Amino acid sequence: MDIFTQQLVNGLVLGSIYALVALGYTMVYGILELINFAHGEVTMIGAMVALSVIGVLLGAAPDLPGVMVVLAGILVAIPACMALAFAIEKIAYRPLRRAPRLAPLITAIGVSIILQNLAMLIWGRQYVAFPPLLPTTRFEFLGAHVSLLQIAIVVLALAIMAGLWLLVEKTRLGRAMRATAQSREVAELMGVNVDQVISATFIIGAAIAAIAGVMVSAYYGLAHYYMGFMLGLKAFSAAVLGGIGNLAGAMLGGVLLGLIEALGAGYVGDLTNLCQIASWSDAIARRCVDDPNLTLFGSNYQDVFAFLVLIAVLVFRPSGLLGERVSDRA
Repeated sequence: MDIFTQQLVNGLVLGSIYALVALGYTMVYGILELINFAHGEVTMIGAMVALSVIGVLLGAAPDLPGVMVVLAGILVAIPACMALAFAIEKIAYRPLRRAPRLAPLITAIGVSIILQNLAMLIWGRQYVAFPPLLPTTRFEFLGAHVSLLQIAIVVLALAIMAGLWLLVEKTRLGRAMRATAQSREVAELMGVNVDQVISATFIIGAAIAAIAGVMVSAYYGLAHYYMGFMLGLKAFSAAVLGGIGNLAGAMLGGVLLGLIEALGAGYVGDLTNLCQIASWSDAIARRCVDDPNLTLFGSNYQDVFAFLVLIAVLVFRPSGLLGERVSDRA
């Protein structure tokens, strides 16, 4: 029971991060029907910029409170990612808006590779450690150990999701975004500046991605120029699971994917224990004498679950759990 509760906590934290990144994918797809595969790299840039700022501040003023240093890193990473996303949309995607769908898709992959290599040139190939600045206090909840960082990640993610929902549903920009998603042509006829709305969508998604990047690096204690690739693929899987183009679906898909991954990582070793499921084999029995926990798959296979979920959803329910919002076009 303790392991199950602990994995639920871990999955909720991971799922909150996946949900934040998935929101960027689903917002862009809902308006442009474009899969922005460079979004994971924008998340990575946010983490690396924040760590650079944190390093500078620690060198200049080592007595500053750790929370203030991290907040300063986030406040610099957010506008940096917003400017990057604005440039990507204007330079790489806007000229291809009326091109065949394959062209912007290939461009998105190209932008992703460019950002990875730029990050490698700037920050190097090595892993960048997140300094131990945040409190390490832990609480016990139903047998699970929950840290202040985990609580902060979940609470902040919920606040961001609620804020984004209010923005989309209750503000003038949100109405313009929903109108553009339904029909860009009709929205233009009604006086909506579609270019500004699309740019705003990229910028908002990038701001959320910057925060998610800092969350990931703080949670794992590391950042790397290649970290956005796997994170982006998992977030894309979460968006597809919930129903890409649907904000609530991205949130639900992210949380579910995090829970599936955490529970899978926690129990895959027990479920594939060769000493139990293959005791009929003499060769395995001899190996189990030295290693009674011999397993076919270990927790390092946790990344597999995201893509198993993606394949299953595409096969059995391509529209996702909450379905894609498909507008009627004249």
